[in-house]
Amino acid sequence: MRPEEITLESYRDAAPRGAVEALFRLADRVRGRRVVHVNSTRIGSGVAEILRRLTPLLNGVGVVTRWEVIEGDPDFSLTTTALHHALRGTVPTITAEMRAHYVEVNRRNAERLQIDGEIVFVHDPPPAALIDGGPRGGRWVWRCHVDLATPERRAWSFLRRWIARYDAAVVSLPAFAQHLPIPQFLVYPSIDPLAEKNRWMSVPEIGQTLEALRVPDDKPLLVQVSRFDRLKYPIGAIRAYQMIKRDYDVRLVLAGGTAGDDSEEARVLAEVREAAGRDCDIHVLALPDDAHVQINALQRAATIVIQKSLREGFGLTVAEAMWKGKPVVGGATGGIAAQVIDGETGYAVHSVETAAHRICHLLSQPTLRRKMGEAAHRRVKEHFLITRELRDHFALLSALKT
Repeated sequence: MRPEEITLESYRDAAPRGAVEALFRLADRVRGRRVVHVNSTRIGSGVAEILRRLTPLLNGVGVVTRWEVIEGDPDFSLTTTALHHALRGTVPTITAEMRAHYVEVNRRNAERLQIDGEIVFVHDPPPAALIDGGPRGGRWVWRCHVDLATPERRAWSFLRRWIARYDAAVVSLPAFAQHLPIPQFLVYPSIDPLAEKNRWMSVPEIGQTLEALRVPDDKPLLVQVSRFDRLKYPIGAIRAYQMIKRDYDVRLVLAGGTAGDDSEEARVLAEVREAAGRDCDIHVLALPDDAHVQINALQRAATIVIQKSLREGFGLTVAEAMWKGKPVVGGATGGIAAQVIDGETGYAVHSVETAAHRICHLLSQPTLRRKMGEAAHRRVKEHFLITRELRDHFALLSALKT
């Protein structure tokens, strides 16, 4: 189903019992409010996926919601990519010229966009400076999906000058809250169970999709879905696989988006391919941004899903895999640790060696894999579906009355 065809009623079977009725009651309190969401892209990011589904749902219950996207040039993209990495703790070069260009692009977008809602949600660093030129009178909320646990000092100081002027901030984990003179709220991100990436797939459809990807299903399949980013640590997944391979004949799939204009991501992808070498049981897949069916099929075909990140904002690929009944072995960091209950829905690990050990244990215990997968599905149903995020959104709208 297309997002515009999905209504709140569509989630009765997927959401916890009583959730839809509760959402209709909450919607009554905020019906008629005018809301604007602003981010930096309509495709290729978790934020875009959430807004693509959330916007029609909000309109469907009477919350007048518009989704705006800022425009920028390649230099702006380079600046915001560097800023993103810096906020996660690295120290990229962000020159005075880059900072000035960031401000100028936001100024032009503030003049172009229609951002006159009663409540304006501005997502992540790229459009944060819109508050300089946007109309006031409503409440402005900065919604941060980035790992802010240990930001690089100068980058955060640069961004904070705008964030401190918002009426509130929303973070994805308590550890990401920073010292700010404004209220801060916690809202976990979510997945949509009816989206193409998460909908039910038949066994023949999964098989056909794997065949098109040239991934045989003749062995247990270990799958990691993530950008080719050093902090996602795909090299670590390969190292764990090489240890596992001594005792178990398995395949490893590393699937992620194409490098685009991120030269660092292109370098990591090249390094991953070099590390994989000529091992025919390692499949490195650079997929387009809209490869939702392919990702769905890979996660459903997986025996075990890996997310061996060193740092993580929230890691919705973990929730996606858990929704499909898969135990996840992931890095004990960021949102992975919030999703994976160690020993119940998978394992949160601190090293490649421990990851390999836990995966070997799960490979030897099919009953445990099944029980963990069932527990993982229940946890996502209760905590990480879009219906829960919609509930939190209604609560924010009520708390931020103008």
